Amino acid sequence: MTKRHVSLPPIAEEGVRAFIAEVDERLSSDEETCEVVKDVLIDLFGDREAYERWQSGESISAAERVRLQGYDPCNATLESEYYAEKDEKAFKRSKYLQWLWRQFDATPMADNVAFALRFRQMLAEHLFEDVGEDCRFFKDITFTYGHNITVGDNTVIHDDVHLDDRGKLTIGDRVSISDSAHVYSHDHDVVDQTQVENYHTIVDDDARVTYDSMVTAGARVGKNAIVGAKAIVRGDVPDHHIAVGSPAKSVKIKPGWEDVADPLDAGGENRKTERQIEYDLPDSLDVFDEFGRDRGSPSSGSD
Repeated sequence: MTKRHVSLPPIAEEGVRAFIAEVDERLSSDEETCEVVKDVLIDLFGDREAYERWQSGESISAAERVRLQGYDPCNATLESEYYAEKDEKAFKRSKYLQWLWRQFDATPMADNVAFALRFRQMLAEHLFEDVGEDCRFFKDITFTYGHNITVGDNTVIHDDVHLDDRGKLTIGDRVSISDSAHVYSHDHDVVDQTQVENYHTIVDDDARVTYDSMVTAGARVGKNAIVGAKAIVRGDVPDHHIAVGSPAKSVKIKPGWEDVADPLDAGGENRKTERQIEYDLPDSLDVFDEFGRDRGSPSSGSD
């Protein structure tokens, strides 16, 4: 699809560049990330005056206090914070950056594409394990951690995509992940839901994961491959294949790549065990089962 070049008016462009450069510089410095995030969010939401009144000791309502405290990521928890196997040191910083990314997306500025894409690209350079150049990250993308994600050059990830990097995600160059797609890197045991296995999931160069589809943990979407809308990928999609359905099945080879592609019946092979990521939990960890279920089966003699 042909697109147009679009630019902001010069005065708006100047402001955008200055703001992104300022935040980038602060995140790159020795300043506490938590403090940077809090400060940026207070200003983005236009709450500087109320915050200063609160800090000077003036009386504020309980609702105001909760709102103002909420700009500080140290006063919030994320779902992934409760995961026992996470890298505590890496998560501490990625949590703060995730909070900034998510709260930025709740501001009106998140709909200003010329601003928001560049702001998220800058955040990704601090949050992800690695990110290439000229990526486009649209609104309301969510992550598990962020720090286990690698993204190549010139990749686009659209609205409402979930990138689960509880294990590890590698997304290549020139990849397109469409709206509402989900890419996973962890699984739960079918009997004991609290038992989690992590995997390395790959979406290779030039692949397209289209609308509302799912790539399950440990799968690989091959180079130049397409996952059709609402498909569920449970095994590998070979290079240059088009896979559709649930579970996704290779139904066609992209025209022009027939001579170099694997045959259609090669699709769907499950190689997740080769991509499993082992982890150990410390003996001192205080764990709990949030479900409190009896996991015994009738044949085990459990009541």
